[in-house]
Amino acid sequence: MSLYPLLLSPLVVGGITLPNRVLMGSMHTNLEETRDWNRVAEFYAERARGGVGLMVTGGMAPNREGGVFPGAAGLFSAQDIANHRVVTDRVHDAGGRIAMQILHAGRYAYGKECVAPSPIKSPISPFPPHELDEEGIEKQIADIATAAARAKEAGYDGVEVMGSEGYFLNQFIVTHTNKRTDRWGGSYENRIRLPLEVVRRVRAAVGTDFILIYRLSMIDLVPDGSTWDEVVMLAKAVEAAGASILNTGIGWHEARIPTIATSVPQRAFTWVTKKLMGHVGIPVITSNRINRPEIAEAVLAEGCADMVSMARPFLADPHFVRKASEGRAAEIAPCIACNQACLDHTFAGKISTCLVNPRACHETELVIAPAAEKKRYAVVGAGAAGITAALTLAERGHDVTLFEQSNQIGGQLNYAKEVPGKEEFHGLVNWFATMLERSSVTLRLNTTADVAGLTSFDAVVIATGVTPRDPQIPTDARAQVVNYADLLSGVAQAGQSVAVIGAGGIGFDVAEFLVEKSPSATMRPADWRKEWGVTDPELKRGGLTDPEPARAERQVTLMQRKPEKPGRGLAKTTGWIHRASLQAKGVTMIGGVNYERIEAAGVRVSFGPGREGARLVPADTVVLCTGQESNRALADRLVAAGRVVHVIGGADVAAELDAKRAINQAMRLAATL
Repeated sequence: MSLYPLLLSPLVVGGITLPNRVLMGSMHTNLEETRDWNRVAEFYAERARGGVGLMVTGGMAPNREGGVFPGAAGLFSAQDIANHRVVTDRVHDAGGRIAMQILHAGRYAYGKECVAPSPIKSPISPFPPHELDEEGIEKQIADIATAAARAKEAGYDGVEVMGSEGYFLNQFIVTHTNKRTDRWGGSYENRIRLPLEVVRRVRAAVGTDFILIYRLSMIDLVPDGSTWDEVVMLAKAVEAAGASILNTGIGWHEARIPTIATSVPQRAFTWVTKKLMGHVGIPVITSNRINRPEIAEAVLAEGCADMVSMARPFLADPHFVRKASEGRAAEIAPCIACNQACLDHTFAGKISTCLVNPRACHETELVIAPAAEKKRYAVVGAGAAGITAALTLAERGHDVTLFEQSNQIGGQLNYAKEVPGKEEFHGLVNWFATMLERSSVTLRLNTTADVAGLTSFDAVVIATGVTPRDPQIPTDARAQVVNYADLLSGVAQAGQSVAVIGAGGIGFDVAEFLVEKSPSATMRPADWRKEWGVTDPELKRGGLTDPEPARAERQVTLMQRKPEKPGRGLAKTTGWIHRASLQAKGVTMIGGVNYERIEAAGVRVSFGPGREGARLVPADTVVLCTGQESNRALADRLVAAGRVVHVIGGADVAAELDAKRAINQAMRLAATL
């Protein structure tokens, strides 16, 4: 009997029977923009082989002005149709089904030709949009319908019309962005005229035997967003206009509330989708922060939706569904919602991938093939890099022994998992443990490797990580000074007033650790909603209310040498969350400081090249987050002894506990040895 009977049960959508209720939600990976259609096809085909019921592509532009970026992919010509046919044929050969998302960015487009209902510039894009006239509106409708017809010609099983997240159609729906007074603005009936006309025209263009998904904004999380009655009215009207199924959109991209980052509680918004159940006769999909099969099953069992959308979990593990159906859920590589290799790459114009799975979007060039010759490898250090190298080498058929001097695996990941809002890292460490147990790797904990003990191996991979760097600040004997590693591991404790020296990613994590109570709000969804100002859209427009931050557990001052606002160097899609969270907890952030001396009463600082304005930052504890140094002494000794040595991870480059780089480097090395 299946552990997930609802999740793995079939669902009829638009006359097509899907084998299960799992949707791989749309992700813009920048793959289509490479124009390497074999690579694009293999990305989707691998997930089809993994058993997902239906996939949705990244957003395809219906026209040039609607593209998210200049040069965004779309179906503009017969050649484009032929290129996409490569993708759909490969997916169908693998037994899968795939829909193409039609994404018109509106004022979110990063191009001077962007268009919108009103000429109101978005806070997250550089250009003010051109206000459309009647002729311009008709062109957008016709182009979207044409894109749908071309998608069908290209072999897609359906299309998804993007009507949420603050994109073009959503911009017409709310007064936040629609200030028109003609038949496309004003009353709600007028403001929803465009999305309804789009759905009707798309249905007419593709016929009845084709899936039409409409992405509906369930909760806008912006001022002047839709009321719940309006959401329900639109859902019913979209159904009547010809949609086959409704997908959930949560929050606009410009909303100042996180919706998919790791600090967002799991299944944080399924309650919103549940409110729509029963109001429409077509299936409803729920989404956001659902990353394990048992969570998805519970969502369906509670009647929150008919189908579950998971996007980034299919970057982490393309065989998510197959493993769940075979009773191997513990082997599913977990999406930790870090955004580091997916969304951060997307918005930087780079190919998306996954911190946990560097093969995502690189399936054709990062190939894990059987080794031509079996060798004996020693891997020293069971952190993220070492474990990845050991598992990949073993998968290729090598004889691998993994040495770890401590009593547990995980290395620096064990610090990350203690940070409030990063509880997902527990799952990553547990997954690594499971995969080691089920592999042929010989794991030796509590073992310090040395040159003599490694003589029997053909080669050695050094993944010995980093040690916290001592900044050599003059320090009084009575001052209480600890480093981040000792604090996060529980070796050291902090008082009620803390100065954090170093405001990089680790400094921000440590500050969060110091001000947040345990368990964190990430584990308490109701408190998380209260802290960020999320409420029922039935009570407040757009589900937006005044935030009520919890009291900070400690008084914290976060400092850095750089003469800029602390946190500017944090990740693009999550940095603002960290800054806002700490500001809400009253953390003082200071840039441009010189550290003159650490005293018993705090840190004596000055400012600028002239070392002016000297003052004491009061603190009973000082935490050092001043970088790391590579731990490569063993590597140097092995090289001196003439051994073949490969150095990876922090032992190679010490930089901000960069698990993304470490795992990627480890897998790529192990794939070629």
